[in-house]
Amino acid sequence: MAFIDAENGRLVYFEHHAGSKRPIVLIHGWAMSGRVWDSTTDALRALGHEVVVIDHRGCGRSDKDFADNSIAAIARDVVSIINKTGLQDVVLNGWSLGGAVAVEAARLLGPRAGGLVLTCAASPRYTQAEGFPHGGLAEDVRGIAGALGADRAGFFHGLSQAVCAKPVGQPVIDWFWSLFMESGPGVGQSITDLADLDQRTILAALDIPLLSIVGSHDSFTPPEIGTHAAELARNGRLLRFEDCGHAPFLEDHVAYQAALAGFLRELDTL
Repeated sequence: MAFIDAENGRLVYFEHHAGSKRPIVLIHGWAMSGRVWDSTTDALRALGHEVVVIDHRGCGRSDKDFADNSIAAIARDVVSIINKTGLQDVVLNGWSLGGAVAVEAARLLGPRAGGLVLTCAASPRYTQAEGFPHGGLAEDVRGIAGALGADRAGFFHGLSQAVCAKPVGQPVIDWFWSLFMESGPGVGQSITDLADLDQRTILAALDIPLLSIVGSHDSFTPPEIGTHAAELARNGRLLRFEDCGHAPFLEDHVAYQAALAGFLRELDTL
């Protein structure tokens, strides 16, 4: 296990798996844990890739009493971990809210970022705005923190059952719930950030290859958001997983891992 001191002695957890091939950082979704990437990590390690997995501040094995749980702060943690591990030409793969984290981290990294994967990502926006008719309403996203405070266990239990559109079995649903319940009280700030976060300018300016992966039956992040991301990027491509919900890396893990490995191979030919 490894940690960085991210805020006045408060620690953020990460794992650094050695490998000889291009490094990739796996960034989980809101209030979850890096454990969701275990099968993806195993597949990438088997191919020889260097893999870093993090737990957002307030989530998993990271400390829970951070004053700042914003998306920007999580992105700075990602960059600090990349600095600590000495990664170069690194690929960032962000799932859900982690996609917004990955985009901000790529902006901060500049030329050290070698590629970007957005997996059912909440980027470039999660809510409707002028010129962006996709997603939900900002006030509904702001209300999530209140719903979480009113019935934390029940709220996360409901989310756990809605993550996947394909049947994944009760053990996986129960696992999601357990990961959600490990998150700390500050994660409401992270999700509230998505009400107004707008990364359209950032995403359009990134001069790196981008793979946007969407699930056709995603009830959390409408696939139109990922489609827009691929169209907005200078070098973007869309990959649609039919009949999948919000977690294609679990719902159709073989195809997802193959697509991710293929993208990494393509980067080495550029």
